[in-house]
Amino acid sequence: MSKKYSIEDLQYLMSRLRDPETGCPWDIKQSFTSIVPSTIEEAYEVADTIERGDFAHLQEELGDLLFQVIFYSQLGKEEGLFVWDDVVHGLTKKLVRRHPHVFPEGTLDSKVTNNDANTEAQIKASWEEIKKEERLQKGSAGVLDDVPVNLPSLSRAAKLQKRAAKVGFDWADAKQILAKIKEEVAELESEMQAAESSQEVMDELGDVIFSCVNLARFLNKDPEAIVRASNRKFEGRFRYIERSLSAAKKDISETPIEEMESLWQEAKSEGL
Repeated sequence: MSKKYSIEDLQYLMSRLRDPETGCPWDIKQSFTSIVPSTIEEAYEVADTIERGDFAHLQEELGDLLFQVIFYSQLGKEEGLFVWDDVVHGLTKKLVRRHPHVFPEGTLDSKVTNNDANTEAQIKASWEEIKKEERLQKGSAGVLDDVPVNLPSLSRAAKLQKRAAKVGFDWADAKQILAKIKEEVAELESEMQAAESSQEVMDELGDVIFSCVNLARFLNKDPEAIVRASNRKFEGRFRYIERSLSAAKKDISETPIEEMESLWQEAKSEGL
């Protein structure tokens, strides 16, 4: 069996790809900004692979995501900003600091005893306090500070709500959120009937979506994952309609909505 490649080999490969004279033209012209879309895409592909249970391809997708980190590290090295070892050191140092219940002396080798065991609630409280201190050190004092603006909108909404909830700005139970959703839907209907301003309709629609995210968060569910699952469900049922009509030699664009709805219900009955 041939020797397996190492992280050092991957770093060397990256340096070769970026070599100004003998490297890959595409890789050479890339920058921190230009590869961000690829990073986001690779992260979503990892999530999609896991959610579909396609673990046979998870290793490959994780490799693609790791390559993004290697790429950024090479760019950092070239610009004198940081190197791979700095990334690893910073991450390890931060995780040791954030887990005093595992590393009580703040060192990688220190260990807890049974007498040092903490409850899950204590661990969570400690984690949040440490992160709060880190934000203060970065000059971010507000509760909502440093929530990334470029997060997917549903994820950012959930994170903003979660931050606010940590200081007591939250609902008492899910029923209250359901009532709020109904209230927002009623306001949306009112604006749609008035039709005086499309912006006001959009504002109310945004409130409905934001409230739905709040319900997902309160139920400890990821709104992005929920919508991705709904997308897959819609796609599966719509493809069923396409296959059924194709088998009947019918043009979907000329098929009455009633017939498509009937096929949609068939797809549902088959568990799609």
